[in-house]
Amino acid sequence: MRLFSRALLVISFALCACFGPAVLAQQVGAQASLYDRLGGLKGITIVVDDFIDRLVTNKTLNRNPAINAGRKSSPPPYLKFQVAQLVCEASGGPCKYTGKPMKESHAHLNISEREWDVMAEEFKKSLNKFKVPAAEQKELFDIVGKTKADIVVRK
Repeated sequence: MRLFSRALLVISFALCACFGPAVLAQQVGAQASLYDRLGGLKGITIVVDDFIDRLVTNKTLNRNPAINAGRKSSPPPYLKFQVAQLVCEASGGPCKYTGKPMKESHAHLNISEREWDVMAEEFKKSLNKFKVPAAEQKELFDIVGKTKADIVVRK
């Protein structure tokens, strides 16, 4: 009986040694930051690049004269940098957003509720294009949603 107990103990230790790291990696992976789950700065910049390209060519958004004029003072490369930096920081990454607060940077754009919705639709298209999972999309939209009151100025 003692031999059997010792054999069982040795087998248990062997199984823990073999499978313990995999279980630990799964637990760590489940606790990974949104930033890491988005693929870090590389994943974020790829999605943001596509997203800003969609925004600057969107006819609905460009009908707003203030947004259209804003394209000159904030050209796409600058917007891509600022948005990537913002998403990186907000998702738990190492970046530090250096732009103006949302209210200050958007007040002059006279953004409507409908324009906000168009922006959200374009963001979703970019996320879907790069197969960002639904859970991460929800987390991103929860983060972005917190800025809506500072960005939308008309119903």
